[in-house]
Amino acid sequence: MSIVNQKIGGEIQTIASSLLESGEVAAFLGYTKGSLPGMMRPYVARDSGEAGNLSWSSFCVINLANYLPALLRSVEPPRRPNEPPPEGQLPKVGVVATGCWSRNMVVQVQENQIDRSRVVIVGVSSRGMVDRRKVERLVGNREITAIEEEDNVLIVRGKGFEETINRWDAVRDNCKTCLHPDPVIYDELAGGLSGDRQIPDRFHEVEEIEALSVDERWKWFQEEISSCLRCYACRNVCPLCYCPTCFVDDSRPQWVGKSTDEVDTALFHILRAYHCAGRCTDCGSCESACPMGIRMRLFTKKLQKDVIELYGFEPGLEADAPLPLSTYKVDDPEDFIITAGKKGDQK
Repeated sequence: MSIVNQKIGGEIQTIASSLLESGEVAAFLGYTKGSLPGMMRPYVARDSGEAGNLSWSSFCVINLANYLPALLRSVEPPRRPNEPPPEGQLPKVGVVATGCWSRNMVVQVQENQIDRSRVVIVGVSSRGMVDRRKVERLVGNREITAIEEEDNVLIVRGKGFEETINRWDAVRDNCKTCLHPDPVIYDELAGGLSGDRQIPDRFHEVEEIEALSVDERWKWFQEEISSCLRCYACRNVCPLCYCPTCFVDDSRPQWVGKSTDEVDTALFHILRAYHCAGRCTDCGSCESACPMGIRMRLFTKKLQKDVIELYGFEPGLEADAPLPLSTYKVDDPEDFIITAGKKGDQK
């Protein structure tokens, strides 16, 4: 049993129980154990007794910010779809947030998806979450019946085998390149803060692809998305995807077909990635949810790198920072729009 996770889980239970019992929050969003080894699922506790079902481990990979807008609406008094919220103080909800999840919550506040005053955030500093697919590969893709997590190792058991693997070897790629494991906003804290990390090669995966020729990059992209089922798990799990009608569902006009045709599939992934430009915190939920193991995180990671280089901006770090793609200044550089042509011409 991981002493670190046991301590954090106990503190989350205590805080959630107190918030629910006092009536400060009407619901608390965290995690509970899933039905498979190494799986955790989002869980909503609505009274202090249910807070005992909350748990914490390195397998908490799905971004809880995705559930916040709907959870806030669920505790409001019933109203018609187009009716405005009632005046006065509305019920609050509690939620657990690591570094990237809290940055997504900042973006949601900036984009008017949640009201910060209605959310009690319990911050947790991330030690890096574990990728279950990596665990499976490290044990030769044998069937796993149990995973016991200690502070620095994972003890993996199955029929006829038991293996101990280094926990860091199974940590998700996005966590290994994360500079900000601490929550940027929080009201309560479970466990301590660890401080920012120094990672000089945080974009090495993107740079390897950038070094390829144009044809090689396109071939890599096509091969990466070739197994896509168009199940939209990546879209549905993303805390940034809250358009009333997604472009893939819009029929007037029909932006993109719903088949697994390679052109339709490529267009879906390109447009989905660009929709996240300047907003994505690299939480990795899209990859964790993808049943085919597509490394779609690299698409948004490339755009994250570009936004940093062009605007010096990382999403969610500052609540009052202007969003780069919705802010205009008269002295903005236009080198990427206007290029020099023949002498005296511009194109």
